[in-house]
Formats: sequence, C-alpha cells, structure tokens
Amino acid sequence: LGFPKGLSGSDLARRAHTQASRLGAEFLSPVEVTQIEWKDQYKHIHLSNGKSLQSKAVVITSGVNYRKLEKPGIAELSGAGIYYGAASTEASSCSNRPIFIVGGGNSAGQAAMYLSRFASIVHILIRRDSLGSTMSAYLIEQIENTPNIQLMPCSEITEAQGDGKLEHLKIQDLITQEITEYAAAALFIFIGAKPVTDWIGDAILKDSKGFLLTGSDVLRAKKKKEANARQSFSLETSVPGIFAAGDVRSGAMNRVASAVGEGAMAISYVHQYLEEI
Repeated sequence: LGFPKGLSGSDLARRAHTQASRLGAEFLSPVEVTQIEWKDQYKHIHLSNGKSLQSKAVVITSGVNYRKLEKPGIAELSGAGIYYGAASTEASSCSNRPIFIVGGGNSAGQAAMYLSRFASIVHILIRRDSLGSTMSAYLIEQIENTPNIQLMPCSEITEAQGDGKLEHLKIQDLITQEITEYAAAALFIFIGAKPVTDWIGDAILKDSKGFLLTGSDVLRAKKKKEANARQSFSLETSVPGIFAAGDVRSGAMNRVASAVGEGAMAISYVHQYLEEI
C-alpha cells in the first residue's frame, strides 16, 4: 500500500533503517546473536563477538531463509545463473533466452509473470500435476494467458551443468522417469523457506517446522495450563517477555504488511509486559 509501482524488499529495508536511525534506534552490525538466556526478569543476549546485552524484553524478528535445492551442480552455480527468489537485477541478462522456475506458489507465479517480459520462454517446474492447490486463481489465469510461459508438471531437476555459469539443466519426468537436457540461461528457485531459529535451541517452543509458537499456540503446545498460569500476550513466546513477529512466527501471514503490523503490535505488548513486572 502506498507504492503504486511497487518497491523491492531491499529498498524498503534501507528506508526503514534510515527512518529508525533518525528516530534514535541503535544498530549493531555486523553482529550475530548466538544465544538468549534468562534469569528472573532479565534476558541475557549473547553476541558472536563475545559481548552480551541485558534487557527485560526481547522481540525476535529473524525471519526466514530460502530452502536449498539439493541437486548436483546447484550449489556450485548458485549466483551464477541459479538464484533463490526473484533476482530482478538478473532479468535483463536473460533477454530472449530460456529460463526455468522451480516452485508452484504465488511467489513463483509472480516471478514467472515478471520474467516473461524478458525471457524467450519461462518454464515452471512443479512436482504436482497442476498449480490449483498451491497458487492463487488469478495468477494461474494470467500464466495460462501468457504465451511464453510453459508449465512442466510432474517434473524435477536432477542436475545443473555449466562452465562457471549455468548452461544446461537435466529434468526428469516423474511419470515416465525419462531425463531430458535443456538449455537454460537462468534458474530461479522458490521451494519455501526455513525459519532462522536454529540459534535459539530448544529453550523456546517451536512448531514442527521450527517456527516460534506464540500466544494461544504456546498453551496448546504445553497441553495443560496451571491454575495460576499467566495468560501470554498473542505475540509472546513460551518465555515471558520474549516476543516474536513476522515470518519467524508460527502462523504468520508471510506478507510485508502483516509483518510490519506484528512488529508494531509486539512493541505495544512489550510496554504492557513491562508494566506487569
């Protein structure tokens, strides 16, 4: 909302950084949090540089990383024709050349529509037999009406090849098991994301995929509630005073607008929490 021509994630983050700095926020970069410990009302945040910070409340917004496609040649050619997510800066280098997209979600569909303006043909590879259960109907209709987008159902990549840069992909038909080699100028991968929560360990409750549980989900995960147990705030984790917002949270909407909204809500809950202790 408010950007009629769209805005990239990096541009939005850069503007947010500038705004927060002007309002007095302190940024520590590059610094990695390796562990959070808590004792009484205080949280101790241990940093990779050996130092630690102390706080009464913490908001975790560490987000997600793209899941990796574990096939021969993919890792070696990542950044050299193979990209995770929509690398809009690479679109012009694919002019009038064939490109491939792996994934059947909305992000993959949106990337296909954008890249179809540059590439000679855009192949969408999915393991399912259709996009119906994973992509919005409006995107499916747009893809069907775009002549240079071709859906390749029941298919998967078995190998990526190239001398310093992607040149060919080997693709297997999952029904016939036949493997065919295709010329490829670029490969864009959209196979979901993994939450950046490994550093937290098991001290804070997570769901089966590693996303942080918050609010009522925390109580359900504990299975039973003590008579005098404190009711968690809706964005509060299993540890009182530690909150989560955005894509790192279990049940998040995975949209920029909702992530920003949750961040604002989390700070409101922080103020309420501090009034309690």
